[in-house]
Amino acid sequence: MKQTVVLYKSKYGAAKKYAGWIQEALSCDAYQVGEFQWEAITKYDLVILAGGIYAGGISIVKDLKKHLTALADKELILFAAGASPFDQKMLEELKLRNTETLHREIPIFYGRGAFDEEKMTVIDRMLCRMLKKSLSKKEPKDFEPWMKELFEWDGKGCDWTDPKYLEELLAYTKAFESAGKDNR
Repeated sequence: MKQTVVLYKSKYGAAKKYAGWIQEALSCDAYQVGEFQWEAITKYDLVILAGGIYAGGISIVKDLKKHLTALADKELILFAAGASPFDQKMLEELKLRNTETLHREIPIFYGRGAFDEEKMTVIDRMLCRMLKKSLSKKEPKDFEPWMKELFEWDGKGCDWTDPKYLEELLAYTKAFESAGKDNR
């Protein structure tokens, strides 16, 4: 039987919540990436890496790059949690931006995260306010989906996390488990 592990990096909790749901659905191990003992990676066939999106980057990708040699013979999946509604164009750009230097194909999945100004660092709060102010100079009809969400945000916390966003990832994982390792 194939062994799966979920490694996550979560700044405000959404990626951790998704990692827990994946762990429950697949009956697999899950670790915060900073606490994972990398010598144990040898016992896993599939590694799901989950992280939040910040300024177009998936937080866990830095860890992925750091341990790329240890992950060379593993099937990898990226899961990104972000505040924006799903948008295929955004997902393609996210994949290109985060995986183009890895020189291997890694499927990426997306789920909506959470947005709560009270939990944000001062810097993140300031960046969001500056971005929202800059959006006020644009025509709303020209907004991308994430711009519309940010512009309409009323300052209250929002949590869009939902296990439904994991359906495609879980189906992909089940197909991997039944078909074996072939896409490397």
